[in-house]
Parts: sequence; structure tokens; C-alpha cells
Amino acid sequence: MSEAGINDRLGPGPAPTLGAAQLAASLDEATDHLSPYRVFSREEWAHLRADTPLTLTAEDVMRLQSLNDPISLEEVIAIYLPLSRLLSLYVAATQGLFKATQRFLLAEREVKVPYIIGVAGSVAVGKSTTARVLKALLARWPNTPKVDLVTTDGFLFPNAELNRLGLMERKGFPESYDTPTLLRFLADIKAGKRHVAAPLYSHLVYDVVPGETTVVDRPDILIVEGLNVLQPARLPRDGTAIPFVSDFFDFSVYLDAHEDDLHRWYVNRFLRLRHTAFRDPLSYFRKYAEISEEEALNTADGLWNRINLLNLRDNIVPTRQRASLILAKGASHRIESVALRRL
Repeated sequence: MSEAGINDRLGPGPAPTLGAAQLAASLDEATDHLSPYRVFSREEWAHLRADTPLTLTAEDVMRLQSLNDPISLEEVIAIYLPLSRLLSLYVAATQGLFKATQRFLLAEREVKVPYIIGVAGSVAVGKSTTARVLKALLARWPNTPKVDLVTTDGFLFPNAELNRLGLMERKGFPESYDTPTLLRFLADIKAGKRHVAAPLYSHLVYDVVPGETTVVDRPDILIVEGLNVLQPARLPRDGTAIPFVSDFFDFSVYLDAHEDDLHRWYVNRFLRLRHTAFRDPLSYFRKYAEISEEEALNTADGLWNRINLLNLRDNIVPTRQRASLILAKGASHRIESVALRRL
């Protein structure tokens, strides 16, 4: 149909049109209105610290940060103190709700049930640093003195099994994890069981350590950090109950950053590791310590594009909107905005 024909159908006068900028603004406004999140600028979020005391020193922060993931005391004050305050309020409310439920059920005895926080995001985005800073801050609140941290790396299939399944090139993808074992671990934690063991992973040898575990014994809070912790399972057609890892979370944090920044951080970390951990004779990546800088750069780029970027696009970013809180990083690792899911 011609443009004139379209105008005739609309009635007299030219058909109303929106420019690209106006259309984008209109869509953004509609999306903001419908979004389940409330978005805060860095300054707005920092103001929510209220009178929360700073319980970490600059030396503490230095010890907690990961390689190539710089974090300053100012970042802790602006972002993580308000978050620790919010989480302390959430934990206290959940503890009250648990006690109310126990009274309703006429439970003879109360079993301590940990509050579980999931931390998700890409390789090189800084999940480990965030998890450790949160652990340190939350352990200083009077109602949550015992805080534990586990990573889902320990629930990866051992390398021998990944090789057998042809999955070594997909290590870190959802199918490379022993999900049933991870689910049993989280179910036992939520059931209030004592001395629940999680497998231990070594980044030095790039494998699960046979026979080695870390034991979680009824903490007030358990932080679970991993790439795909917000990944949903495929829904069954018959309605069979298939739990997700995130079903056991009371709160979840997604660390977000632009693909280009993640790529750059990953490559920089790889190059730095060539001069540190990769030089250990036991390192799985020992061979990369001996190659030229150009070969190392090409290797890091190849690993990013062939494995990590694919996992990011296909599995990690699609889970972002399932998080309770999204921390958006800028090019310098500085968190620029915070999105909190509305209750």
C-alpha cells in the first residue's frame, strides 16, 4: 500500500510519526513505568547508608579484592554499606517471619535456617570481591555474626568427567555443573542440617580437589557465588517439580557490565596471571607463562570469544532480570547505578 493510501485510511492530514529519539524516549518511559526495579544513581544509593558505621579498614578492603578487580574504601562506603544495611533489615524480617511460621505450625523446636544470598555475573566482573566484601560487612551486624561463603566452582564436574562428556570447552556453562549435588547441598542448608559439606575447587590446578570439602554448619547467612546461579531449569510439560538453584535464595545480586569492559578485564587478568599464578609449577595454565606477550594476548582473546562471551550471551545475561539487585559497573569497575527489585 502506498504512503498516500495509509494516510487516507487514517483520515485527513499527514500520518503522525515519531522520530527515532522520541520513540526511544517513549519506550524508555514505558519500560521504566513497567519495570519491577527501582533504579538509583550512585549518589542516591550512597545516601541510603544512613548512619551505618564503617567496620572495614582500607587494609581490610585490600585483602578482600580479587586480582584485577580494584575496589576502594569509597566504593565500600557508597555501595556496600547501604547494601549491607538493606540485607540486615531483610534478614531480621525473614527471621521474624520464620518464627511466626513456627508458631503457626506449633513447631516443638526451632531449627536455625540460614538466609541465602546468591551472587551472579560474568567471568571477570568481580563476583568474588563482592561476595567477600559482603561477607565481611554482614558478619559485623549483631543479628548475623556467622556468615559463610561458597562458590559453585566446587560443583563443576571434575575435568576427567568433562573430558569424557566432551564438555571441557564448555566449562562454566550450565551443563558442566553437577546440579543435582548442588541442589542437595542447598536443600540440606535450608533444612537446617548440621555440617553440610561442599566440594572444594582449586583454581591452581583448574579442577575439583578429590576428597576435599568445605563444611557449612548452620550459618546466619550463606553467600553462594557463581556464574549461573540464577539459571532456571527447563520447565517440564507435566508440571513436575524441578527446583532451580535460585529457588533456595532469599536474595540475589547480579553484577553487570558492558561486554567490551568484561573482555578487557578478562584479558588484563589473564596477562597478569602469566606473571603470577601461572608460573607455579602446579598450575594448569603453566604453559601460558612461557609464551610471548602477543601469543598470550591472542590466547586470551580466543578464550574470551570462544567460551566466555558465548556463555555470557547465552546463559548469564538472560538471568540478569531474575536478580533482586543489579549492580551496574562502569569501565573502571566503579558501580554507577543500582537497581533494586520492588517488593
